[in-house]
Amino acid sequence: MRYTILTIIAFIGLASCQPKQKTIELTSTIDSTLQIKATSILENKLTELNALSGQTIVMEVQTGHIKAMVGLERKDSADYQSCENFSQTHESALIHPISILAALETGKVKLSDTVDVDNGIYPVHDRKLIDHNWHRGGYGEISIKQGLASSSNIAVYKIIEKAFGNDAQAYFNLIDKMSYGKPNCIAGIANLKPAYFVTPKDSGWSDTAFAWFCIGYNQTITPIQTLTFYNAIANNGKMVQPQLYKDSTTVINPQIASQANIDSLKQALEYVVTDGLGQPAKPNKIQVAGETGTIQLEDGSYIVEFCGYFPVDAPQYSIIVSIHKDRLPTSGGLMAGDVFKQIVDYMNE
Repeated sequence: MRYTILTIIAFIGLASCQPKQKTIELTSTIDSTLQIKATSILENKLTELNALSGQTIVMEVQTGHIKAMVGLERKDSADYQSCENFSQTHESALIHPISILAALETGKVKLSDTVDVDNGIYPVHDRKLIDHNWHRGGYGEISIKQGLASSSNIAVYKIIEKAFGNDAQAYFNLIDKMSYGKPNCIAGIANLKPAYFVTPKDSGWSDTAFAWFCIGYNQTITPIQTLTFYNAIANNGKMVQPQLYKDSTTVINPQIASQANIDSLKQALEYVVTDGLGQPAKPNKIQVAGETGTIQLEDGSYIVEFCGYFPVDAPQYSIIVSIHKDRLPTSGGLMAGDVFKQIVDYMNE
């Protein structure tokens, strides 16, 4: 089956991203065989979880060429149908490594630094920041690297506190410099909007907004925008524009962060899969790196995600999996990570 729909959409999307120009024939970047397999893998997982919707995107690290892009949702029937949900934004816990990278960029912290997350409950003004294992007594004293591997909200915020203190704007200046939330437009994806962040300059800012932002709340972003950042990590800091049609590679940001800090974060993301909550994403034949994410939306439903890349020594592809489900249990590693694993295993048969 040829994935011709995306080629057609690419013509339409060009109008929203570029000035009017002569119509040109575009060649889709989509690998039709991989598209079919990724659709099957995601649909099976959504059915198993009785999920509301999901998407997965596979992208070439160096070129930004999208090799598969699947969106599925369940409507009136029990069956899942293809949908164009790629411009839908939501909050995302996949910001954890990005917040840590911002902290590393200040030079005030390193991944080997330790933080005490105590019993998994940490007061922030009149609210409590909670780790997922608080009911089991928390992680106690751990390194930042271990905090990332265990998706500790408290570890992420404590390192942000150490790096930025009360200067939240300095954090936002840094993630803006790193191009977090880009791109604002992708030819072939209709209605894609800039990622939205609540910052100290906004009326919705509060004493607790900083703590919740750096772990994934007070923002809305699409999975493909998140994937673009992880792809830049895999690409040694070079952020490229995702593309649905073959064209010359466009660079969004030539270096999102220092090479030393990119290298440190890559090692930590590999550790997430070898020793952390990302272990279910570990394929059979190849080493990968990535991060899990689980976040609860305002309506009580959940987004479980995994974003990563492979192979770790010379990354060729990055993949994001995002699943929307309405009730517990939730696990970014076990659910989204398993889809990632199956896709990587198929690509390395």
